[in-house]
Amino acid sequence: MHQSKIAGIGYYVPKNVYTNNDLSRFMDTNDEWIRERTGIQERRFADRNEETTTTMGIEAAKIAIERAAITAKDVDFIIFATLSPDYYFPGCGVLLQREMGMGEIGALDIRNQCSGFVYALSVADQFVKTGMYKNVLVVGSEKHSFAMDFETRSRNVSVIFGDGAGAVVLQPTDEKGKGILSTHLHSDGADAEILAMYYPGSHANKWMKDKPAYPDQELGGLFMTPEILASGAALPYMDGPSVFKKAVVKFPEVIKEALAANNLTEKDIDMLVPHQANLRISQYVQNLLGLSDDQVFNNIQKYGNTTAASVPIALCEAWEAGKINDGDLVCLAAFGSGFTWASALIRW
Repeated sequence: MHQSKIAGIGYYVPKNVYTNNDLSRFMDTNDEWIRERTGIQERRFADRNEETTTTMGIEAAKIAIERAAITAKDVDFIIFATLSPDYYFPGCGVLLQREMGMGEIGALDIRNQCSGFVYALSVADQFVKTGMYKNVLVVGSEKHSFAMDFETRSRNVSVIFGDGAGAVVLQPTDEKGKGILSTHLHSDGADAEILAMYYPGSHANKWMKDKPAYPDQELGGLFMTPEILASGAALPYMDGPSVFKKAVVKFPEVIKEALAANNLTEKDIDMLVPHQANLRISQYVQNLLGLSDDQVFNNIQKYGNTTAASVPIALCEAWEAGKINDGDLVCLAAFGSGFTWASALIRW
């Protein structure tokens, strides 16, 4: 069994910067309100007609591939994590394969929202460890802005999210004790509906019976209808306080699980890269684990929550800034809708 290592990493964010004050032109909100609750100061929005989830993923992938000292033709397998694909189907993986001129390799799309990249990294790790593939491209990319509602009714959600992409190339390594040490994946669907986008979907409201706060029973259907659009039922729903309470429990749990599996403690962490869901969550977890500011990397202030893209973007920025160096112990952790949560422990 080989170990797998991150041989190349890259990220891409759109050039369009939207500050909190910019959003206040569209909805009843302000800079102080957003910063206090989320820590976000600005975010990036993709060009509406020129950039897609796939094209941003391609830009990040190009950098990761170059840094891995390979070409697109050398990639053996693609894993693409996103909740905002270009099409309802097919997924973004095949679009990236086509546009990058790769061979007829496998492409897997992962729909695990905020934990998508860590899940994807875990899958890629298994492929490399077993020797099935030598160059696995893992991409996390999101284009939230095209579907967000910028009216006051949706401000609790719309002020949080931004666009961007990150990517890594995983390769085998014979360096003992280096690379991905372990990954840990979990889920619990008991409260799936408190952070969800119900439409389009084939559920026909089966899961929303006896939940009067949710859309009217007559609106169930696979695709959009004029009634669903007019009602606002197609917008994402989030019970923010409930999500926060779950996240601050599961984040530290899965980090400690990874450390325990490798006979390590919080003091051994050189850099924790959490999913950038909310700066307040990251700060709570940091304090709970007794980590210093130098041991945790946050960039939600600049980019907002880019869901599946947030971990690879932050990981790449931390590495580029010289905050992650050879031999460092790096922990990735994420929590998101589903609910799903995950961690990965890496010896850089």
